[in-house]
Amino acid sequence: MAQLDLDPRRTPDDSRDTVHRDGSEPGALTFIGNATVLLRYGGFTILTDPTFVHRHEKVDLGHGLSSTRLLDPAMEVDDLPPLDLVLLSHFHGDHFDQVAQARLDRSLPVVTTPQARDELHSLGFTEAVGLETWETLTVTKGERRLGITACPARHGPGVTDLVLPDVMGSILQADDGDLGTIYISGDTLVHDALAEIPQRHPDIDLGLLHLGGTKVLGILVTMDAEAGVKAVDIIRPRTTVPIHTDDYDVFTSGLQDFLDAAASAGIADRVRVVGRGETVPLAELA
Repeated sequence: MAQLDLDPRRTPDDSRDTVHRDGSEPGALTFIGNATVLLRYGGFTILTDPTFVHRHEKVDLGHGLSSTRLLDPAMEVDDLPPLDLVLLSHFHGDHFDQVAQARLDRSLPVVTTPQARDELHSLGFTEAVGLETWETLTVTKGERRLGITACPARHGPGVTDLVLPDVMGSILQADDGDLGTIYISGDTLVHDALAEIPQRHPDIDLGLLHLGGTKVLGILVTMDAEAGVKAVDIIRPRTTVPIHTDDYDVFTSGLQDFLDAAASAGIADRVRVVGRGETVPLAELA
């Protein structure tokens, strides 16, 4: 089990206050756009899959491919509060874009896959940490503890997965969390290995699902609405927040598609939409 020790002076520990020093609520989720979420959880401030380009700007998807953003992020990178770490599902331009590469503090820890860790090291993010599937990183900050466990994810079907970046889902468990266990899917399709997640973690309080039905060269490489409903059935989070649905032109299955599919499957009461720029206390998502 790996360990990452943070300097407690890096970010203020105001998680028990009524509001944070920057005006936001403690124990909260802020949706910035795409898969970019700001999490206040158990005294840690975590940013996921940072992308901050504006609409009409392109990001690199590798192999000469690109995607154009359709919606602006709800927050600029310079408006972020002090961060403890970045949680990155994989190294793709719509998850760690050119703005993040240029403007994020290169001394920030980035928890990601081994493949993405090597990419980030080459860009000067020297504190990037790579986790193998089911490996757990224990993050400490003073007396606080946060466990981050890498979960199975598969970005493409069959052999196409070999030319796509390695991806990980994540399980977050803080000793002093505002709710119990958080699952973040990463860019994945529904596949057999997902069934092991609820076997190891049967009580997931909140699931953040990367949806959108992304298609590259006509091939589906993230969950569409139907697959998202299947993932909810497999993972069984108490509350599901859909993200990664409408931001880029490679998406083919938007938020409303998932909401309609969830209603048809009888699970609408377990889905919570967090609007772009909205901050929701984690206590409301339990």
